[in-house]
This record gives sequence, C-alpha cells and structure tokens, in this order.
Amino acid sequence: MLKLYNTLSRKLESFKPIDKNEVLIYACGPTVYHYAHIGNLRSYVFEDILKRTLLYNCYKVKHVINITDVGHLTSDADTGEDKMEKEAKLEKKSVWDIAVFYTNAFKLDFKKLNLLEPSVWCKATDNIKEQVELIKELEKKGYTYITNDGVYFDTSKLKDYGRLAKLKKSGLKAGARVKVGEKRLPTDFALWKFSPKDDKRQMEWDSPWNGKGFPGWHIECSAMAIKYLGKRIDIHCGGIDHVPVHHTNEIAQSEAYLGKKWVNYWLHGDFLVINKEKMAKSGNNFLTLSELEKKGYSPMDFRYFCLTGHYHTQLNFSFEELDAARNAHKKLKSRVIEFRKGEESLPKSVELYKKEFLKSINDDLNMPKALAVVWEMVKDEAVPKKDRYDALLQFDSVLGLKLEEAKEERLEVSNEVKQLLEHREAARKDKDFKKADELRVKIRDKGYLIEDSAEGIKLKKL
Repeated sequence: MLKLYNTLSRKLESFKPIDKNEVLIYACGPTVYHYAHIGNLRSYVFEDILKRTLLYNCYKVKHVINITDVGHLTSDADTGEDKMEKEAKLEKKSVWDIAVFYTNAFKLDFKKLNLLEPSVWCKATDNIKEQVELIKELEKKGYTYITNDGVYFDTSKLKDYGRLAKLKKSGLKAGARVKVGEKRLPTDFALWKFSPKDDKRQMEWDSPWNGKGFPGWHIECSAMAIKYLGKRIDIHCGGIDHVPVHHTNEIAQSEAYLGKKWVNYWLHGDFLVINKEKMAKSGNNFLTLSELEKKGYSPMDFRYFCLTGHYHTQLNFSFEELDAARNAHKKLKSRVIEFRKGEESLPKSVELYKKEFLKSINDDLNMPKALAVVWEMVKDEAVPKKDRYDALLQFDSVLGLKLEEAKEERLEVSNEVKQLLEHREAARKDKDFKKADELRVKIRDKGYLIEDSAEGIKLKKL
C-alpha cells in the first residue's frame, strides 16, 4: 500500500483516495515573472514522481497546475509591488508579454525534465470571475472585512486557523509575522487588493468593492482548484515554503467557503540548498536549467540528481554531486544499451526486484532506495540481460529518465588518437606488449580508455 507523509498530521499515512478510480491532485505552479531556478524545478520533479507512482499503482490521475500571472506581491505582508508588474517595469515590457514569455520558458523546462503534462494548466487571469464569486460568498458568510487597501479574510473567525503550520494565533503579536496596518490580526490576509490611486496598473479588473482591483495570491489557488477538481481534493502539493502562509491561507478560505474539510493529503517538497542556504531568486544564489545545459549537463542528469535525495529532506547542490549523478546516469544508459541486445529470458527472474522497487516508491516515494534496487538488479549477472532491460524500462515509468532512448555515443576521435590506436594494434600483433601498454597510457592521456574484449577493442571517453 502506498504511504505518504501528510504535512497536516506530520505523520506517514496510508493513502486512500476519495474515489478509488481517480486521484485528484492540485499543485501550485510558478509565478511567471522570471525563469524558474533548479530549486523550483526540484519541487516539480517530486510532484512528477508522485504522479508516476500513482499511475504505477494503477490509479487514474487528474492533475491541475496553475500559472500565477497576477496578485503575487513581493511581501507576505500583503504589501509591496506585484511581482509581475515590477518585472514589467524593469524589462520595459507589458505585463502580459512578461507572463507569456516566462510561462513558455517554464513549460520548456517542464518538457526538458520529462515531467508528465498536467490534465489542466490554468491561469489566474483567466479565472478572475471565479475568484470574485468565492470572495463574495466568504463576505456573505461573515469572514471578510474591508480596509483602505483591500478586502481581507478575518482569521479570528476560524478556531483552527494555522493548523497546517502549527501556528498559535494567541502567541502572535502585532507585527510578529507581518506588518499589521489596518489589519485586525497579523494573520489576516488579502483576498482582493484595490488598485493604487497614484500608480497605474496594467492588470486590474472591476469588482464589487471600491472600483478596480486585483486578486490576492492565495484566493487564486482555491478558486482554480475548486473549479477544476471539485469540492474535495485528494492531494495538494507545493514547496515547503508554502506551508506557513500560502497553503495555510488556502485552507482557511477554502474550508470557510465549503464548510468542510477540503484536502486530505498535503505533500511538500523541501529546499534545494547551496552551502546550507535555500536557493532563491531573492538571494541571487540560483541556477537555471539552461545554465546547467551550457555547462554540459543534460536535464536528465539533473533529474537523476533529484532522485538521489528524498523529497521532504533538503538536498545540497554542488557540481561535484551533479557530476556524480551525471556519471551514474551515463553508466545506467550504457547498461540499457548493453541489455537491449540480450535475448534469453528466465521467467520471474526479476520479480523480487520488482517487488522491492514497488515497496520503495510506495514508502513515501523513497527514490534513493528505489535507485539502490535498480542498481542491485543491474549488477545481478544471474538475471538475463533481456529481463534486466525489460525491468529497467518498467522502472523508468517512475524514474522518468528516458532510458528507452539511450543511444551509443559516437566518439569524435582525432587523427592523432587514431594513429596511436593503429600503432598499438600493430604492437599487439607483433606481441610487443610493453609498447602496446605504453601506447594505451598515451591514449588515456588524450582522454580515452581502451577496453580489450573478445569482440575487439572498445574506446570510451573518460
């Protein structure tokens, strides 16, 4: 049985879907004001592994990812500029152009990493009506109040506000989490912001409250999740940084609106860190996937690297670790190429490995353990190559490393190395093994490794 760590209970729980035939997943997507960095992308790899694991367990999955193209302010205090508007000013482009450009860039990274497409991509700006209607309903139920700058959710109306993050409202003093301003409590949050009178916004809409404005970040996800998945959801995913504010506020407004429990399982991916610091755009210590590619790493090398750490523990990034992942990925592809040529088969020769692989992924998506099972099987010479090949492709439906596409690399060899190879072969024929060994060393110094076999010599790039 699949077990998942539920942030809400802080426990490992057996997964039981609402509908036995289909699992409903909502995942917080990017705010498209800049390129996604590899720390962001680690979260989407984790969510992809979750989806692939559910499919491996024969569930159907309906998966929704949103695009935040308005309403995400630079501060959790409901203050500061809209991130989209700020970037548009910096780049001297329209907000709409910024949104399209960085949405396309994110979807390109998504494709490069072999992430399964969601059932629905949805944009905040396409669902303004739904957000306004949700706020109006909260207003009817007495959960809102109005200040000079917006419509706010009154967290004092909920006894269990903050249970996801284990917040204690009674212990929060004014300004402890955010600046209060006209807010009644520091935990209260904006549902709708009024457009500033002294600053023209590119993204604003008519509303029932004080003229033009724009939605708060949190209301967007609730409105879109409910619209596309319904009033009960199996799993809600996101980065661990969403726990104290964004997801806490999503729960508050959604359950106030619905009058019942909204999400059964909350799953969060932990940070990718560099020198023990969270990778973040604000800290200017981030790398993009394109930058890794320019340094010679493939997106699948990075994906393999992500598999080496458990999703809800921090993963330290270094180029040494990425090199190790690239080398392991390269070796795995070479074994796939080797095993592809195998013909013999022994019934049930890999059944034990299949059981261990399933056990590993069902243990809260334990991918480091699953990789260990993969390598144990790969090295088991008692298992026919064909069976190892077939099992690897089956496992890759979860790993997502495109192993079936593995191809032998065509080596570009200089004329100098070719001549050294010819001289070495001549020395071997003359049984001058001392000279042959000296030439082997020279060839290795040029960056190539020679492997002698019954089929002839094999040349590999070091």
